[in-house]
Amino acid sequence: METGIKVGDLMTRNFIFASPETNLKECAKLMVKKRVGSLIIKEHDKLKGILTEKDIIWAIVKKSKKDLANILAKDLMRRKVVTIKPGADITEAMEKFRKKKLRRLPVLENGKLIGFLTNKDVLKIDPGLFQMIAETIMIKEETAKLKRRDNPQRNEGICEECGDYNILYREDGQLICDNCYSKR
Repeated sequence: METGIKVGDLMTRNFIFASPETNLKECAKLMVKKRVGSLIIKEHDKLKGILTEKDIIWAIVKKSKKDLANILAKDLMRRKVVTIKPGADITEAMEKFRKKKLRRLPVLENGKLIGFLTNKDVLKIDPGLFQMIAETIMIKEETAKLKRRDNPQRNEGICEECGDYNILYREDGQLICDNCYSKR
């Protein structure tokens, strides 16, 4: 369901970034100074990867023999990064956060890096807005139920899915109750 709120409305335009040639020591200093948990790694306006605080901690533990000043961002960054377009609805971004278990999404337009969206950016939306979104979803669900109830093909009987006696509606050639329809 679309909210009408676009990723471009919420994204951070002045995000913190580093070049692929920046060493991890400098990346860590930049993250601490700017109080961020990740850096976009870019070259010109092209996204090259993303580097998180977890990546740096991993490097400290796994590559402890090497000095962080000798490891470059390009050696450790994640190159396959899930992105989103600025015109995408915020629900698409929330779905990507949830499905891919992400907390950050670089925003690309025509291959050019223009912003950065975090789950915190989404949470900054007025909490009342989330309530309105939830209510809109409920209204749409109830409207769909009413349409099914107004269906002239309704009967009373045993639901073909759950076996309960209820008011049934024909759906995909089956007679099912509201509860089973909602679970689809």
